[in-house]
Parts: sequence; structure tokens; C-alpha cells
Amino acid sequence: MPSVLGLLEAREKSVREEVAWLREEAERVQAALGVAERALWRLELARVTVAEVPAEESSAGAAGTVRAAVAGSVVPQRAEGVGVEVLAPEYQQILAVLAAPEAVGGIRAKQIAVQLGWQTTPARVEGLRPRVKRLMALPEL
Repeated sequence: MPSVLGLLEAREKSVREEVAWLREEAERVQAALGVAERALWRLELARVTVAEVPAEESSAGAAGTVRAAVAGSVVPQRAEGVGVEVLAPEYQQILAVLAAPEAVGGIRAKQIAVQLGWQTTPARVEGLRPRVKRLMALPEL
């Protein structure tokens, strides 16, 4: 007849293996959730952008001097009646992350890079910081 300690050790080993498997499964699900959330965010951003295009075309005649920004352009001086559409696309994406409910109370530059789907190398994250600072220096958009 097996000893009580032997039975307990066997049961503990079994439960430890189950816990390890569940942790691996939780990490896999968490990673899949992150990928799905980023895809959803990109789709929402694309939908909003596509909805803005006709509005930009109709207001372009009225605004006259407002031009759409191109990638790599600097943050423009804030003028009355000018919206987010004057910002370069990457700044618009950063602004969307900062406006998300998850960013309430603050968000780190690395977390912003993750949500944008960018690489989180130190160079990329440090390059993101001045962009965020420029956006934060703007009056309300």
C-alpha cells in the first residue's frame, strides 16, 4: 500500500503540471488577444479615416489653405478651426492611442508603440517620445 506522503507528492506533481500547462495556455490566449485588439484598433482607425475623406473633400473648398499632411511632416502650428486632419498620419495614430480609454491616467511610450504595432526597440521607443511631447504641447485638438 502506498504511503500518504507518496500519494500527496504524486498529486502535487500532477497539479503542478496542470498549473504549468494552464499558464502556457493563458500566455497564448493573452498574446492572441493582443493581436486581435491591435487589428480591431486598426480597423476602427481605418473606418474613421475613410469616413473623414468625404468630409475633408467638402470642407477643402471652404478652408482653402488647409492641406492634408503627409508622412514625416512636422506638427503644425495650431490654428482656429483646424482639426486633427492636418497632422501626419503617424501623429493621428498616436493621438488615437492617447485618446483611448486605456490611456486614461497615463501611458508609457513603449505601450504606445505596442498598440501601434511598432517595434519596441529602444531606438523606436525613444523616437516616439518627442512625437508624443509635441502632441501634448498642442492646445486641445
